[in-house]
Amino acid sequence: MKVRRDRRVVHQVTDAQPSLTADIGRREKIYFIQMGIRTVCLVLAVVLTVPWPIRLLFVAGAIFLPYFAVLGANQPNRAVNSVFDDAEKPNQNEIPRHRREIGS
Repeated sequence: MKVRRDRRVVHQVTDAQPSLTADIGRREKIYFIQMGIRTVCLVLAVVLTVPWPIRLLFVAGAIFLPYFAVLGANQPNRAVNSVFDDAEKPNQNEIPRHRREIGS
């Protein structure tokens, strides 16, 4: 199959990246779900009369889940972040910072 070089690339709406607002909303939703699970673990650890290994599992969930929830909430979506990758790359025509000179 031969591909023509003069063929235009057609972009579809489904190719669009999700908005920053949608990404933040998604991360907030996941964070609140994880904090809800943490709250349930804490309540179950205090209320239930179960053997200590199960109670220890609930306590561990209540202690360590917030750490992972915060990490996940602060990790932006890679698809949204890839739009800004070009801004971080230095311009090839720019003089490197260590060689900048004031005009003569």
